[in-house]
Amino acid sequence: MKPKYEITPEQLRKEFLDIYGNGGAPRIFASPARINIIGEHIDYNGGKVFPAAIDRYLYCAIRKRSDSKILYQDLFFDGNYTFDTNDNFTFDSASDYANFLNGILSCMKKRGCTFPCGFEVLIASNVPSAGGISSSSALECGFAWAVNCLFDFGLTRKQIALMGQQSEHEFMNVNCGIMDQYIIATAKKDTAELLDCAKIEHEYVPLLLGDYRFIVMNTKKQRRLADSKYNERRSECEKGLELLQAAGHDIPDLCSMSVAQFEEWGSCIKEPVIYKRVRHCVTEMDRVLKSVYALKSNNLELLGELLYASHDSLKNDYEVTGIELDTLVEAARKIKGCIGARMTGAGFGGCAIALVHKDCIQNFIDQVQSEYTKKIGYQGAFFACGAGEGVKEL
Repeated sequence: MKPKYEITPEQLRKEFLDIYGNGGAPRIFASPARINIIGEHIDYNGGKVFPAAIDRYLYCAIRKRSDSKILYQDLFFDGNYTFDTNDNFTFDSASDYANFLNGILSCMKKRGCTFPCGFEVLIASNVPSAGGISSSSALECGFAWAVNCLFDFGLTRKQIALMGQQSEHEFMNVNCGIMDQYIIATAKKDTAELLDCAKIEHEYVPLLLGDYRFIVMNTKKQRRLADSKYNERRSECEKGLELLQAAGHDIPDLCSMSVAQFEEWGSCIKEPVIYKRVRHCVTEMDRVLKSVYALKSNNLELLGELLYASHDSLKNDYEVTGIELDTLVEAARKIKGCIGARMTGAGFGGCAIALVHKDCIQNFIDQVQSEYTKKIGYQGAFFACGAGEGVKEL
């Protein structure tokens, strides 16, 4: 990896011309990172998630060529790659980041898109890689939107999101959900999205934070446990649903149950662990709906309380946090100006988010960093962000 710095679209345009030469100005596209405000581990239980794009962007500069060659470079990652529009794109570990791009081209070809000429691409990102805020989906969707616009393919934002997921499934062999690609492709500025992952439908909700900002707190821990524990949690939830259905409760999934119904029906689940897993799903879905209400009514204090409650449920009922994430959230609770915090993502590492007053941000970061380093033995990474908008041409 090359030395990294904050990149601007103007710098990227200059770098592009330095690398590829004068053959006309490139078109520049921006693709955001994302956070999930609330709604964790319920997308596969019939629940709705509540993500937002943030104002950290990956940029893609692109220009047509006169031949059929495809050239890729990244300002911060090693590797210059050359392909051809006539190639039958397949995954190759030696191609590194180019696989994310070729996966999109493979999906476009399957849709019947044809490339009349080649193109050259330069990518640079202000999104931390492997930071739990979906740098890979920003790359996929930003590149897909750029190619779509360059060749006038006419793909919709929803189709771009589905193509990003299809590429992950079929090309990268990663069985991901739809949330990351969907919010990155469809986000609007100053909104979050209440997203039904099963129906692939969404509602825009105002995300007007006033004097508050989200702080992304990265544990910098590799999530080695996440995949195995994810599968374990899914099977525990399936068992809970089976027990409820066997007891005569006609529900299609756990998140279609209200908290009141769970309190009435939950006694049929005798295993304490399964009971706790189901309780998390039901209460987390309730918190998502209350968070939508909180934002619509401009009640940030309520939103903050729901963030803390979500983390507590993920720690105690779903057991997917771990000492690193718990340390970040417990440190955040004590600091003036912070009104809510929770882990976000799969857990066992990755990131947490906190809602912090803009005048307290630096003090908050300094204090949480100090406590985290003292307890964990190494530093985390922190940055403030606001709400962003989805993929766009600049």
